[in-house]
Amino acid sequence: MPYEFKFRRRIEFAETDMAGIVHFANFFRMMEVTEHAFFRSLGLTIHGHDPVSTTGWPRVSATCDYRAPLRFEEEVEIHLLVAEVRTRSIRYAFVFRKVVDGSEVARGEVAAVCASVEKATGKLSAVPIPDAVRALIEPAPTKLLHEGQHA
Repeated sequence: MPYEFKFRRRIEFAETDMAGIVHFANFFRMMEVTEHAFFRSLGLTIHGHDPVSTTGWPRVSATCDYRAPLRFEEEVEIHLLVAEVRTRSIRYAFVFRKVVDGSEVARGEVAAVCASVEKATGKLSAVPIPDAVRALIEPAPTKLLHEGQHA
């Protein structure tokens, strides 16, 4: 079962600040885009609908530590590792590396809760991760998480 995913992209001008460096908030967007691509790679969607409710994955925690600048037109590889799967939540670890030399530029972590919004009432509730999702995702080996995520 998958516990990791790699996503490569080029930095756009609009993602940079006046110094030409990726603005810190864009690392959070890149983590989210990578998570969505991971779900799609498994044939899943991050935003499900049925006649009664909508299921999604709101964030309950997100962090990012920055180690080096990332600039316009540089290619970055975002390595997602599933750090933990609980009854109602998934925690991901992310490592950002420049494609040109493999140097690490940032590390992040996101915890997301599986939640349902009732269409009739708008009530948001944490729900167990669906079996179809749980069957396709597992936590990465602890050794891989602690070795600096070099896979």
